[in-house]
Amino acid sequence: MKDTIRCAVLGLGRLGCWHAENLASKVKGAKLVSVADTIPEHAEKTARELKAERWTNDPENVFADPDIDAVVIATPTGTHADMALRAAKNGKHIFVEKPLTRYLKEADEVIETVRENRVLCQVGFMRRFDPAYAEANRRIAAGDIGKPIYFKAVSRDPASPPAAFIRNSGGMFLDMAIHDYDAARFLLGAEVTSVAAHGSILVNEFMKQIGDVDQALTYLNFESGAAGDIESSRNALYGYDIRAEIIGTEGTIVIGSLRHRDVKLLTPKGGLHDIVPAFPERFRDAFQLEMSHFIEALRLGIMPAVTEKDGKAALEIATAAQLAIEIGRKVELGELKQIGEEINLGL
Repeated sequence: MKDTIRCAVLGLGRLGCWHAENLASKVKGAKLVSVADTIPEHAEKTARELKAERWTNDPENVFADPDIDAVVIATPTGTHADMALRAAKNGKHIFVEKPLTRYLKEADEVIETVRENRVLCQVGFMRRFDPAYAEANRRIAAGDIGKPIYFKAVSRDPASPPAAFIRNSGGMFLDMAIHDYDAARFLLGAEVTSVAAHGSILVNEFMKQIGDVDQALTYLNFESGAAGDIESSRNALYGYDIRAEIIGTEGTIVIGSLRHRDVKLLTPKGGLHDIVPAFPERFRDAFQLEMSHFIEALRLGIMPAVTEKDGKAALEIATAAQLAIEIGRKVELGELKQIGEEINLGL
């Protein structure tokens, strides 16, 4: 068992900074050694504020550093494959934000390289570590609702990110709905076999040029016979809204609500309650818990709970959803490669 895991964070956007802060002061057994960002001033400032030993604007300095045990990859989606491959080849354990990679062929290469170099890899599906989702999973595994037969989820953002972010993120299914795809696999304990999807542009006209949508519905079928639907929206002006239901043969579990605190104010003007806060606050504990799990897995030398194979499984569902919209029909996961080759998508 290793006492301390020496870490570096690559990419200091919103998520990268949260991870760096957690590693610097909130995760037992971790030490933040280095941070890297393409903007040198930002890297230097973050290192100084978090008391990291060093900073760089070149990830190669991190990969080549024998003093670093693990890297956290929070760089743009399109760079995930390259960063993960370089990390693995240099013997660094990997925490990579979702999605694992942009394309399935990249995911296969990462999986093989991780295996060959005997490093551990965890993918950042933080909802698995959110106390509500974790408790729901425990209850389902204990048989409290019988056999799970239907998964229903709602993920709504108050507004869309800017076009530059959407263009580099992979879009609605790969960037946003993928959290629910992973949660569905996690909670139902079954693999998805087919995907149907529909999408519209209701508010953000710039998405036409990007080939994305701002409102979507995904329908899933599972090998267990279960089914599910997932609503994904970037148009919920009222706030950040994340909920899920799992219907079983003997009961139903409901995760989340719009209420932040269970207090309702009644006045002559009507009833009021506060709404769940924005993204950082809603999953703040989950981000810390997932990083604590990663570090503990490395200290003990055991496989993390959310591996690169889980990352590929969610990526397959997201890819199938995008394909389903493009070709106008349900997509079986077993035909992904064939469809990709037929329409030259480079999957």
